[in-house]
Amino acid sequence: MMWQEWWIWAGAGIVLLIIEVFAPGFVFLGFGVGAIAVAVILAIGGGLVTSLPVALLIFAVCSLVAWFVMRKLAGERKGQVKMWDTDINDN
Repeated sequence: MMWQEWWIWAGAGIVLLIIEVFAPGFVFLGFGVGAIAVAVILAIGGGLVTSLPVALLIFAVCSLVAWFVMRKLAGERKGQVKMWDTDINDN
């Protein structure tokens, strides 16, 4: 089956990471990391991934964890307020 091939998951992960460059917001980055995680699991042994639902569950969990980590590292902190000292139109 196609979903059991590691290179398909790796290719999908790379495509999702490229899409993240054009549509920033840490959405596709999480999906890309999840797809690459499934690719690594399949490439190493794949005994854990026995069916498509299991692969999708691993993909979903890894994507969610990656999204939370990225939001924690690069997202706005609670109570953080953006302050602007200058205006682009003040010349």
